[in-house]
Amino acid sequence: MTVARASLLMLLAAVCAPAPAMEPLNDAALSTVRGRDGVSFDLNGFAMSGDARVSYTTPVGSSLYVEKFSASRSDNPLPFSDPYKLDIVAGAPGLADVINIAFPLNVNADQRWQAAYDWGVTADGVTREQGSVVIKDLVFSGGGLQFSTPQVNDGVAFGAALRMDIGKLSFQPRGRNDPTEAMVLSGVHIGGVDGNGVFNNTPWMLANVASQPAVINALNDETGPRLHIGIDWPDSRYGSGVAPAGGVVVDNISFVSPGQPTVDLGSSRIGSIQIQYLDIKFKH
Repeated sequence: MTVARASLLMLLAAVCAPAPAMEPLNDAALSTVRGRDGVSFDLNGFAMSGDARVSYTTPVGSSLYVEKFSASRSDNPLPFSDPYKLDIVAGAPGLADVINIAFPLNVNADQRWQAAYDWGVTADGVTREQGSVVIKDLVFSGGGLQFSTPQVNDGVAFGAALRMDIGKLSFQPRGRNDPTEAMVLSGVHIGGVDGNGVFNNTPWMLANVASQPAVINALNDETGPRLHIGIDWPDSRYGSGVAPAGGVVVDNISFVSPGQPTVDLGSSRIGSIQIQYLDIKFKH
């Protein structure tokens, strides 16, 4: 037997040898398996536009609509250098797992959004176009969203943290392409603040699935089901028991109109805001 034939026989024997039996995992073993990888996704060069309309109609027949939403994003030159991140993480002790979506850190404010939409109202059979809202240079810096199972009742529990800067927010009654008449908010800033009401470059935690959960669900009463949106009281079992503080600053508020001097109202500031409790029920 040559060396080549002997090597081939040894290889065939190794391939044909029975593999170790695979054993199924029971529920207890499966419950200990945790993934360590998430999903990252980038919206580099994102743009959208369309003619879709969203309306809310009151019980008496009046309605409010928003339509023709458009949005686009400018980016840094390196795709996936600062993506959104989606992970499923363990919840607080005794609570369900949490779907966590982390926004890009956007330290250099490279990712900037431009957006616009039209809106109007219908009442007494008359539809009135109210104009457009135009958003320029919207920057999100950190923060994100959480989703989980509510601690009580049905629905979806969620959390949200926000650090946001807007270059210009315009309310234009003549439409998105005509800025000659508008109420303009320049330099809008929203984020976390310290005890003195000074921005500390952190997101403002508006809600948290454990320490102060928000919820979207349907509630039933004598009139039937109602859409419900709420934020619960701070829960000291899973946090400090104190609602996080945030701040809002507008660098300048002005009104412009054709042939008229600009009305400049200066700046506005709310040094510290806390959401202690929120309960909104939409009428059926």
